[in-house]
Amino acid sequence: MAAAYEQAQKGLRKGGIPIGSVIVHNNKIIGRGYNQRIQKQSVIHHAEMDALENMGRKNADFYNNCTIYTTLSPCIMCTGAILLYGISKVVIGENKSFKGEEKLLMSRGVNVKVIQNYQCIEMMSNFIEKNPQLWKEDIGL
Repeated sequence: MAAAYEQAQKGLRKGGIPIGSVIVHNNKIIGRGYNQRIQKQSVIHHAEMDALENMGRKNADFYNNCTIYTTLSPCIMCTGAILLYGISKVVIGENKSFKGEEKLLMSRGVNVKVIQNYQCIEMMSNFIEKNPQLWKEDIGL
């Protein structure tokens, strides 16, 4: 989770929404990403999508042995990508700021663990307080 948090901080330093993600295979980080919707004027450049993009194309069975770490509960779009590629485990830093599609992931056999990491909660709380309009835009309100 520390590496995902570092990605979120990187995004924040670059003027974006502080959500980070990493993908791990055999105890090695193979993809890193952060939310770049603001920086790239993108509607889909969420942290999980960025990490998937940065890990590169793999064979279908490769993803089954991956864990994705994300600082915030994944939205429906990112959940769809996790399900599409068959990632077997999701570790979520926090879901107090936003509760995504955890139930959908679990209903499809994905091992979901929410750790309520204090740093992740504080980072998002501070960002939401200072940037309510950007936050609402990011979650589709």
